[in-house]
Amino acid sequence: MKQYISYSPEVKEALETGKAVVALESTIISHGMPYPQNVTTAKEVEQLIRDNGAVPATIAILDGQIKIGLSDEELKLLGNSPDVAKASRRDLPYLLATKQKGATTVAATMICADLAGIRVFVTGGIGGVHRGAETTMDISADLEELAQTNVAVICAGAKSILDIGLTLEYLETKGVPVVGYQTDSLPAFYTRTSPFAVNFRADDAQTVAAMLKAKWTLNLNGGAVIANPIREEDAMEASFINGIIEKALAEADENGISGKDVTPFLLGKVKELTEGKSLESNIALVKNNAVVGTGIAVAYQNLINE
Repeated sequence: MKQYISYSPEVKEALETGKAVVALESTIISHGMPYPQNVTTAKEVEQLIRDNGAVPATIAILDGQIKIGLSDEELKLLGNSPDVAKASRRDLPYLLATKQKGATTVAATMICADLAGIRVFVTGGIGGVHRGAETTMDISADLEELAQTNVAVICAGAKSILDIGLTLEYLETKGVPVVGYQTDSLPAFYTRTSPFAVNFRADDAQTVAAMLKAKWTLNLNGGAVIANPIREEDAMEASFINGIIEKALAEADENGISGKDVTPFLLGKVKELTEGKSLESNIALVKNNAVVGTGIAVAYQNLINE
């Protein structure tokens, strides 16, 4: 396996010395934000993790290897190259074999983090069951990965472009705990609440860390969703953003956009229709997740080191 995985010096040292490490995806860089905000945000998120006591490990596929931790040059390459593939579970072997560039999705980042022994992963929002999935079967690979891969995903809930109720039903079937961080309601990415309740509430990092340790010590395989609401000052008004999402969904349907092309189209359309406000919220919630996720990673690592 070693031929396919390489570590940055910073991440390698952290893993060898028992320091907390936080995984970060790269699809948000290559496909989630425009250049140069994507690279600037990636660097700022990494620094927030360092400032709060852990080591960031941004993950991507480059030169036939899974890179665990990226240099500034590699971050810029991912953020400013037109030919970076969106890499999920099915894509990893092909991209590695053909030495193509790949930006890891939530599912692929979970796989790579697990291979590296990293248990905490910070992202924006998870994928899920798309609206209309009862006929299209359009369900994100993120959910299946959460069912089987031992990585906790700190996120601002499920993206509000999804069918959140069906997403929660799927996670329940797969035995994936959905924990609200200081909230009883599942946040919906741009908004702090949704009509749906979380399974459990945790008000501090130590509680989340203890739950994760108990889960994996008992060999209850699979991840956990730690849903951390966007801050009040960065949130968008629910009726406003939901109306825009409905317009964007209608346009995607009219244009025959489906599968993995749906999410980047919708996020781009939402950004256009909100005149950039959604991008500002997106950046803010990722940073907020990084701070909370780092606290959880440090608390979990302390338990393991004991």
